[in-house]
Amino acid sequence: MSDPKSLAVPTTREQCAALDAVDPLGPLRKEFTLPAEGIYLDGNSLGVLPVRTPETVRRTVEQEWGRGLITSWNAAGWTELPHTLGAGIARLIGAGDGEVLVCDGVSVNLFKILTAALRMRPGRHKVLGERDTFPTDLYIAEGVTGLFEGTRSVLLDSLDDLDAQLDDDVAAVVLSHVDYRTGVLLDMAGITERVHRAGALMIWDLCHSAGALPIDLTACGVDFAVGCTYKYLNAGPCAPGFLYAATRHHDAVRQPLTGWFGHSEPFAFRPEYQPAEGITRFMTSFPPLLALAGLRATLEIWDQVDLEQVRTKSLALTELFMARLADLEIVTPGEPERRGSQVAIRHPDGFPVVQALIERGVIGDFRAPDLMRFGFTPLYTSYTDAWDAAEALREVLASGEWRAERFHRRGAVT
Repeated sequence: MSDPKSLAVPTTREQCAALDAVDPLGPLRKEFTLPAEGIYLDGNSLGVLPVRTPETVRRTVEQEWGRGLITSWNAAGWTELPHTLGAGIARLIGAGDGEVLVCDGVSVNLFKILTAALRMRPGRHKVLGERDTFPTDLYIAEGVTGLFEGTRSVLLDSLDDLDAQLDDDVAAVVLSHVDYRTGVLLDMAGITERVHRAGALMIWDLCHSAGALPIDLTACGVDFAVGCTYKYLNAGPCAPGFLYAATRHHDAVRQPLTGWFGHSEPFAFRPEYQPAEGITRFMTSFPPLLALAGLRATLEIWDQVDLEQVRTKSLALTELFMARLADLEIVTPGEPERRGSQVAIRHPDGFPVVQALIERGVIGDFRAPDLMRFGFTPLYTSYTDAWDAAEALREVLASGEWRAERFHRRGAVT
């Protein structure tokens, strides 16, 4: 597909259908279980079910566990899964051999990495983050700094304040590559360089960019990163997270959750802890195997994917959606280089509007206090999907149907 800047934004549904007919990613749509009627625009929160996942999980349960039992640790390669699946993710984020590990979840992995980073920068007492980043990152930073006397977490109101705060007391900076609320994409290479000039370590949260756009951690000189696999990577609800640690740090790093699987000889059963070589030292306990089965299935699909095509289509889809809704308060940047793979629209009654839209079969989501979010996942979202979803949103707003009482009732998850 050509440069998105050269693509004319479709002005009719027929033009969208014509784009779908020649979409190089179009054949991958059949790899996913999509709603029979409706449009799913929430893959930035939870990806859809790959068609092959149930069979992969069934095989893991019935054959590897049911028949192989404990022999499957070796025969089915269970012990290697955190590494082999990590290698599959490494290709998607520009990491090298032995630099990505699938384990735990984002919060636990960030705790391990941030604690290790503070230990690598003794005498420094600040961790910088952005106030509006995903809250778990802020909570973990607060928890970790509380374990180091005199250390504190400093929240930036804006990235414009970053340079003013980057002094020789900063140990690490933790930022989200794509803002979960607005879809703003940060300059990974430029920010990482600025952080390194101050002598600090750079930690990136890739939850809203892994699988949505090309990432090159190696070229950007990133120190550490964390991410999840249940959004754009479609590994399933609460699927394991992943962590990245640059090879240059492996020998120096000491992470705090020194569990059995991070030991150099776990089956020697020694009472003293000795960290394993390389990234294995970030292991604590083994990830849930049935969840790993879901990741195994989806990475087979990603082996067929060209991330440049993903990025081109993502930008075209979001451009189309924004063009159809240009009269609304869109907070996602119009500039392609500053946009992830979602569109966020501000509306004072965003929650009931999204609920009314869901009743029509168009699934987006809402983030307090007033943002409607629509995620575009190029492996299974079509141009006609983007067109129809925009038209449905316009109809919901014009009709006022969202004012009905049932759309204002909130569940535990919004």
